[in-house]
Amino acid sequence: MEYLAAIQLAELISTVFYTFVGVALMGAVWKVVDWLTPFPIMKEIEQDQNMALAVLIGMLFISIAIIIAAVIVS
Repeated sequence: MEYLAAIQLAELISTVFYTFVGVALMGAVWKVVDWLTPFPIMKEIEQDQNMALAVLIGMLFISIAIIIAAVIVS
């Protein structure tokens, strides 16, 4: 019984660790994308109401999240 508790604890710790790794990678991707664009992304989305850019950035985050999840699982 203690063996199962140790396995569950190890899985919980690894899940929390990989969650933080995934969030840090998403933050790094955001910084790189923001650095590479010649215009301020947040201003375009918030003030100029650029819906196409908002959808593009959203899809970028979804695709990066899928890639990060696949790498973490493998």
